[in-house]
Amino acid sequence: MKKDFKKRLLSINRGMVRFQVSMSEYTTFRVGGPVEALCRVQDITALRKLCAFLHIEGIPFLIVGRGSNLLVSDQGFEGVAIILDGELARVNEYPDEGLDIACSVVVAGGGAPISDLISFCRLKGLGGLEFLSGIPGTVGGALYMNAGAFGEEIGSRVQGIRILVGPENRIVEFKKSDLSFSYRRLGIEKGAVIVGASFVLTGKDKDVIGLRIAEYLKKRKKTQPTGYASAGSVFKNPPGMYAAKLVQEAGLKGKRIGGAMISEKHANFIVNTGGAVASDIISLIDLCKNRVKEMAGIDLETEIQIVS
Repeated sequence: MKKDFKKRLLSINRGMVRFQVSMSEYTTFRVGGPVEALCRVQDITALRKLCAFLHIEGIPFLIVGRGSNLLVSDQGFEGVAIILDGELARVNEYPDEGLDIACSVVVAGGGAPISDLISFCRLKGLGGLEFLSGIPGTVGGALYMNAGAFGEEIGSRVQGIRILVGPENRIVEFKKSDLSFSYRRLGIEKGAVIVGASFVLTGKDKDVIGLRIAEYLKKRKKTQPTGYASAGSVFKNPPGMYAAKLVQEAGLKGKRIGGAMISEKHANFIVNTGGAVASDIISLIDLCKNRVKEMAGIDLETEIQIVS
């Protein structure tokens, strides 16, 4: 990255930039090579300026969130990684006269951690998102993947979203009726950035919400690997099937390559047992795909985003 480019980037983003940053610091897998620059953006104005500059310069960028559901190659990413922070990571409650008296609207920035959203809802006595408890990502990432668990999906609770789109960096607002949510997917323009969303939630007793959160966390701890770095479910479930069952039936549960292992607790998780590199994880992903294809004739599709 040229020196003049670094100066301009520092100027545009108020100095909140780091250069040649290892993505192992910013992904839940704890692996990944360097990114040329990493920017923490505090508000919409700064985000629009930064994205406009990157579009003009033809430099690719990546919204990192909290680094869950993300695998960056050992070679790294030749571009800019962006973390939505400040105003873009806040959670607030707003009245909506058009709603039933028992409902409220919660507005969250795209960079808000799911854990912050859940804690805010519990504090305010607003139920409906407890099933997301334990998911380590951000609101933007959860919406982009239509994150779900225990038979529920985040898309079902959305009232609307705000997105930054196109080289002109327009802020576009979409109502729920304009959005297309499907299994682990939200149909939005490629390269668009989810900067915020609103959710319609129902008033509930705080203690009841707390008990539900504890119940979901207990279920996750019982069925999913803990104590190791991972990125959650690696593969999407094929229609009418479970990816974990297919991987297990292919005899790959507990399989290791380097420091990476297919979890012995849940076969749709790959964990970093210590010292893994991205290529170890990618090799396990390829092995799963090949074995399941040979065994069942099914093409597994990754749920995690692989960046090179």
